Amino acid sequence: MKPRQRKQYFRNMKRSDDSEREKRRKRRRLIQELGEQRIPYLSPADPGFQELWDSSYAGLALRQSSALPDGLHERVQSALITLQRRGCLLRDLVRVRDRDVFTAVSRALVGQPGYTYRYLDTRLFTIPWHCEGEEGQKDEKEKPCCDSDLRDACKALWELNQFFCSDVKQQTNARGVKRSRSDTENSEDTPGEGMCEESVKDRLLEEKQEKEKKEEEEEDSGQGCSHSSPPSSTPPPDVAGLVQFNITIINYMDPSAMTQLKEEPYYGMGKMAVGWHHDEDLVPLSPVAVYSYSCPAEPKKEEVTEKDVEGQSKEKVKEKETETEGEGEGTSKEELKEEREGLEKEEVQKEKACWRVGLKVAWDIHTPGLALPLQSGDCYYMTADLNRTHQHCVLAGETARFSSTHRVVQCCTGTLDYIKKRCSEALENLHTDPEKNTKSLKSLLPSALQRIEDIHSEVEFEWLRQYWFQGRRYARFCSWWTKPMEQMEKDWKEMERMTQLLLDVVEDENTAQENRREMADVLLNALTDRQQHRQTWRDSLTFFGTQIHSTGCRLMRNGVSP
Repeated sequence: MKPRQRKQYFRNMKRSDDSEREKRRKRRRLIQELGEQRIPYLSPADPGFQELWDSSYAGLALRQSSALPDGLHERVQSALITLQRRGCLLRDLVRVRDRDVFTAVSRALVGQPGYTYRYLDTRLFTIPWHCEGEEGQKDEKEKPCCDSDLRDACKALWELNQFFCSDVKQQTNARGVKRSRSDTENSEDTPGEGMCEESVKDRLLEEKQEKEKKEEEEEDSGQGCSHSSPPSSTPPPDVAGLVQFNITIINYMDPSAMTQLKEEPYYGMGKMAVGWHHDEDLVPLSPVAVYSYSCPAEPKKEEVTEKDVEGQSKEKVKEKETETEGEGEGTSKEELKEEREGLEKEEVQKEKACWRVGLKVAWDIHTPGLALPLQSGDCYYMTADLNRTHQHCVLAGETARFSSTHRVVQCCTGTLDYIKKRCSEALENLHTDPEKNTKSLKSLLPSALQRIEDIHSEVEFEWLRQYWFQGRRYARFCSWWTKPMEQMEKDWKEMERMTQLLLDVVEDENTAQENRREMADVLLNALTDRQQHRQTWRDSLTFFGTQIHSTGCRLMRNGVSP
């Protein structure tokens, strides 16, 4: 194993803590600069909406429901409802600002067999999507890991994924050609058009600082898949060709069941189902594709293009004014103004009734935000470096909503194949005497011992505890992970035995004094750190149990069986 992967687990955790502190610092500075003010944001009904989209949010693309192949909507929406009715969509216990909290959104991960997705110190384990000729859709007994209904649901999501893989590439190429022509025609334009000079300077300075920080950490990079990547003029090789989304996160939320949705704090956009964030654990510069389904289904509307939305709103205002003028020449300007304001308020209320995605330039108080309404069946893509340079949130509508968010997750440290290789690497240092049936350590080199203890901790805290704490909830729907995790637990017990063997060597007075000191340092650091992390997990388990108990009591008071 490469040296940089040996220390990736603990170093990534340290970088994660540093990153969270930096986010808090930026958030405080942003709030101080804003004071009581609100940053403006634009919706389709606002003048300049399309210009703002083109200038500051060019990586965002909307695909209306009619763009999907015939029959795909019905299969996908049926699949989403199946997952929800089967109880596959569950709220996760995550860690935000050093606190354990439950997500407002219920989720499940579907994707490549053996893949995982890590966010907010929580690892999700895939329910494999079932596609023709795909390995891994059966358990160790060669039986289907899911029943027929769930297999059909996952297969429909795989079909949607295949559409996204080809369509995102086509849309990216089409916008690239359009942008190249525009750049040629406006080659003398200043950079950052649509932004004030101070904002441009802030963005350039921030990008420079990110690049310098990344260069310092490049040597240690490993599991830190969720950190920002430096600006790049060309996509990495695996993104330059056909996009290969390897997982989708299925989300479900019913606003009527939530009593405490937070208000969006910077722009006044409304209630947030998901707060401002960058998507984590993704291949740098890889796109994200999202399918949105509101239920019950909204009434169909006439097909319009993105640029038609703003024009329609203006035409409605003009028509209303014309009608008012025809009714009586004596109509005052004040009455016309009131009519206009009333119509604008009506448009705003209609927009807020449906689900919207909000976008903003990260840590920028000068560029207006963008709020894009989503009709049921609409899709949107975040391409190029939009996920790195911008943040997005999900603004709650009035109806329940599903989303299927397709991503290209990092597979360097988040797959079953990866962690199995790590287990094998650690266990190579364990020797078993076949005659005496005794075990001993092959190498006592401090570097080898350190690597083994790092793997030991990674297996326990990044995989076993993650699975047995929350991941195994999915075992009643899908048996794919059951045997691999049981085998991993056996490997972990062997590593526990190896730690005990190391302790025996350190306590043996016949061991050379210098070697004992180095081995003792490795052992002490590993045990101390492991004990701290075990206490953190015990605290989380206590919180989890308390919340489950209080929820059960609340349901019982309301006459509902938990």
